[in-house]
Amino acid sequence: MNTNFDILKATRENFLKAIDGLTLEELNDIPKGFNNNIIWNVTHVIVTQQLLCYGLTGNRIRLTEQIVTDYRKGSKPKQPVTQTEVDQTISWLTDSIDWVKEDYEMGIFKEYRQYPTSYGFTLKSIEDAMNFNNVHEGMHLGWVGAIKKNL
Repeated sequence: MNTNFDILKATRENFLKAIDGLTLEELNDIPKGFNNNIIWNVTHVIVTQQLLCYGLTGNRIRLTEQIVTDYRKGSKPKQPVTQTEVDQTISWLTDSIDWVKEDYEMGIFKEYRQYPTSYGFTLKSIEDAMNFNNVHEGMHLGWVGAIKKNL
């Protein structure tokens, strides 16, 4: 599993590089032809990781219910985010790596409720969830790059 955590860390570092130097306006902008903005994509991957790793194992999600509702699959930005919200997202990008790694090592992910993803793959374990999460985050990192090119 160490490779999964290393890939997660590298992807999150790439998210941080991708958003570094962007203005609040740029983070919130939804270019023509897109459904979401950059900051939605970044927050969405954190929410998804929590749902896949914590929610499907019956463990407590470490984000507020409102954040999960606002950024889960199928949601769209409702209003521009504030700088305080951006700062919180940036903190979660790194903190949530430590949370999942520590919790995995402590063995809290005992049970896993199978989940058929829209990707066409059914998750059956926390290891499946971590593998799939890395694929999912890579996909959204690509969306961030595409949105940046269209700002």
